[in-house]
Amino acid sequence: QLQLVESGGGLVQPGGSLRLSCAASGFTLDSYAIGWFRQAPGKEREGVSCISSSAGSTYYADSVKGRFTISRDNAKNTVYLQMNSLKPEDTAVYYCAANEKAGSKVQLTGAFFRLGRYDYWGQGTQVTVSS
Repeated sequence: QLQLVESGGGLVQPGGSLRLSCAASGFTLDSYAIGWFRQAPGKEREGVSCISSSAGSTYYADSVKGRFTISRDNAKNTVYLQMNSLKPEDTAVYYCAANEKAGSKVQLTGAFFRLGRYDYWGQGTQVTVSS
């Protein structure tokens, strides 16, 4: 069974950091582009960041640029989202998703924040930023 599992969420104070992990089971991530998305209560799911299968291309939403870093360790079959300088508005359920058609040399753009591009989704991990 193909699964993505997010972990690393929790409660953190404003200005703090968290590192989210997205691990795959039942398949290897090394041929998939991976996206991180988030959904706050009452809001639509939005793209946060994405990374190509080769890690040669990354893309960030303006709201997180300079604060979040996406990376991957294909040997560990895991993609990470390092989140620094967290703000209350970062509070959301964070999801990772896998796209198998992008190709290793893709140049990622905001088009890769379209939900329909992704073939597999995790169940999400809650991130709460509050004092």
